[in-house]
Amino acid sequence: MKYSSIGGQAVMEGVMMRNAEKWAVAVRTADHQITVKTGVYNGVIPWKGVNKIPILRGVCSFIDSLYLGMKTLMFSADLFAEESEKELEERLKDEEKKARKKAEKLRQAGKEEQAQELIEKTLKNAETERSKLKEREASGNGKSSDSDNKALLTVTLIFSLAVSIALFMMLPYFLSRALRMVTSSESLISVCEAILRMAIFFGYLLLISRMKDIQRTFMYHGAEHKCINCIEHGMELNVENVRKSSRQHKRCGTSFLLIVMIVSVIFFFFIRTSNPALRIVIRILLIPVIAGVSFEFIRLAGRSNNKCVNILSKPGLLLQKLTTREPDDDQIRVGMASVEAVFNWKQYLNENFGAHYELTQADEPRPGDDLYTIK
Repeated sequence: MKYSSIGGQAVMEGVMMRNAEKWAVAVRTADHQITVKTGVYNGVIPWKGVNKIPILRGVCSFIDSLYLGMKTLMFSADLFAEESEKELEERLKDEEKKARKKAEKLRQAGKEEQAQELIEKTLKNAETERSKLKEREASGNGKSSDSDNKALLTVTLIFSLAVSIALFMMLPYFLSRALRMVTSSESLISVCEAILRMAIFFGYLLLISRMKDIQRTFMYHGAEHKCINCIEHGMELNVENVRKSSRQHKRCGTSFLLIVMIVSVIFFFFIRTSNPALRIVIRILLIPVIAGVSFEFIRLAGRSNNKCVNILSKPGLLLQKLTTREPDDDQIRVGMASVEAVFNWKQYLNENFGAHYELTQADEPRPGDDLYTIK
């Protein structure tokens, strides 16, 4: 296996891939086509030198992943929720049919005027919905302005971080404090807090993995990993090769979260202040450091085939059996579309595996801020 510069995540009915500052999200829409959106994101700190500073680059990468992940997730949710023209016409036809049946009953009851009003109202509503669909299509699918999107993204990110900190950091802390009634050993309390934190984390993953919609997202998560593994093992990017590739990957966000849990346990064990408020403040202040340290391990694991590193990576890979599922061929094609939008895999195979693909302009990544459909 040879390291490539791409990474990504699953979104609603799709896959997002990122290669340096370029990103692309491919989504399977209701009409069974693949819509691909590309863009450029230079990071929370555009200065390239930050990538050479250990720990700090991890903090920035964590924030970038959250921001871009949320942005593309919202795009996929909006796109998937949109009603196609065909679906709209089918729904309006069904509503008109029901209205005419109801109108017929009104006529039989001698209420001709009410029956006519019902038909006219139904037809008028149908025309209004058709007009709204055309307006959305003419204005880029009705997307909000950039400023509105950024504001919503910021609020969503802050809320998500607050909930995560409360659930995985603060809740175990406060639950473990109850042990003070039976023991004064800070070491024992810290160990119990660590057990509670891991139990909540695993319980959360088990719970969401049973949700039908999340299971489909986990299938796209598997497609993302398989596409990356396919090219990093020197194979041509096609459905057959992707299908037989592994759905576990050492640079996965699931592995990162597990490392965050483990590193936080180690760091928090050595907090020995007796002031409860100060303990909470220190925990919150350590979160960026924990994220940075965890990133450094994932970065090392993704670039190394060292036996020791591989052994340490095993728990994360095992956990990915829970957060990934085997994708079908249509989901694999979505992942491939996302890869090809940001990464010239033929050039990569030529340079790293001695392949001899003839490179053309069509193989180059798409330009930023592009939107197109693959049938």
